[in-house]
Amino acid sequence: MTNHTAIFAMMIVVGCGSASKKNLDREELLDPLSCKECHAQHYDEWAGSMHAYAADDPVFLAMNERGQEETSGALGNFCVNCHAPMAVREGATTDGTNLDELPQHLKGITCYFCHSVTDVDGRHNNPLVLSDDLVMRGNLTDPAEGAPHESVYSALLDSTTIESATMCGPCHDIVLPSPPAPQAVHLERTFREWGDSVFGTNVNPDSVVPCGTCHMKGENRPIAEAEGLVVPQRRAHSHDFPGVDVALTPWPNRDRQLELIAQELDTTLRVDICVEQLPDGSSVRVVLDNVGAGHRWPSGAAQDRRAFVEVRGFQNGQVCYESGVLSNEQSLPDLQDPDLWVLRDRTFKTDGDEAHMFWDVATVEEGTIPAPISANPADPAFFVTHVRRDFPVSGRIVGCFLDRVTVRVRLRPMGFDLLDDLVDSGHLDPTLKAEMPVFDLVPNRRVVGIPSLTSVTFEWSDDTRNDRRFQQFPDTSEPGRRFDCIGMSSRR
Repeated sequence: MTNHTAIFAMMIVVGCGSASKKNLDREELLDPLSCKECHAQHYDEWAGSMHAYAADDPVFLAMNERGQEETSGALGNFCVNCHAPMAVREGATTDGTNLDELPQHLKGITCYFCHSVTDVDGRHNNPLVLSDDLVMRGNLTDPAEGAPHESVYSALLDSTTIESATMCGPCHDIVLPSPPAPQAVHLERTFREWGDSVFGTNVNPDSVVPCGTCHMKGENRPIAEAEGLVVPQRRAHSHDFPGVDVALTPWPNRDRQLELIAQELDTTLRVDICVEQLPDGSSVRVVLDNVGAGHRWPSGAAQDRRAFVEVRGFQNGQVCYESGVLSNEQSLPDLQDPDLWVLRDRTFKTDGDEAHMFWDVATVEEGTIPAPISANPADPAFFVTHVRRDFPVSGRIVGCFLDRVTVRVRLRPMGFDLLDDLVDSGHLDPTLKAEMPVFDLVPNRRVVGIPSLTSVTFEWSDDTRNDRRFQQFPDTSEPGRRFDCIGMSSRR
């Protein structure tokens, strides 16, 4: 706190707009609190983000500590190079086990780290190249005069450019080194998934949608605000960086971050609910279509994600079928549900047992929904994003003639089974499990005055079938079967 107070005192004299202003020195630029003086809104957004939280995240700290122990230190700076890159580059840590002793401005992904990038030397594991010239890079070709640091335009920091995706992507694309892993494994593949999608560079290079389009939405406002500094309205990118992961301990703007994550998730999937009525009962088919994510869904540490589908069937107001009904306290494996539909990658050790800890991973089995690779419904590749499951898997719900079906697509950022493993090894506080939320993908969450759309996620019933907002169609892929379907897209 003493260092931060000293910085603020100095900035009163030499900060934005002061007659005796001088450029901030390197130590000041390293500290995000220095940036706050002129970029208060950007700072506030960033301070509540997972970028700021990256080195304070107890799950990261637990996994890194356990990984160093179980690999006899061979893990090295593999984790901390992404979660506290300035601490590594400043020589303040070699393995992240001393992060609690370091000043806060060396933790997380900081302002200085991103805005000093001059080049990207690879596609995995944080290959960003930084300058040491104290010039802050950004998306402005004509930065305002009078700022307490030099500024230049960089396409790497302009979230509307392809170059910006090449900067974001390699930090979200992780290849495990061998050792300590049994073999090199491409574990997290978000950047590659984006590149191979209709939004990325490999499919349609003339119409790329960069990462920032979704994760750094902007608005017209001054980039900087301070007494004596005249800055015009510009397109300012938000720095909340919503994705999937959340803060599990008290952290600034946690409620806002949860809301932003929910909004992002709402735009990703289309859900079709189809019901087949047979002489002796009913069956339900659920089709999920990844229409809005710029990568597979879910993505990132997809081996840790637990996306799943809840299906409930009713006859005359009574429940006669359920699958995937999970309380906030339950772990998915506890359900013992033969019809449970989980969307996640699975990782395995060399002996074939499932691996919870990434340094044990030898192979990965993909189990997420592919990203769109065609926007043309006449193209067979258009349907690669469609995955489906019949409920029950045994064929039909005997003796139940459904008149209403509800479906919720749900996502827990990290599975309780993973957290329990860290708790059992003594590396994670068991009380933190209760802070792990379950997100529901709610279509048209912001639609006002339509209670049926804000109170239930997806629903098939007489009311929805007669509503012209929803498409009705028979399933023609299996001759002899006829489904009555409604489709709802969560895209806004």
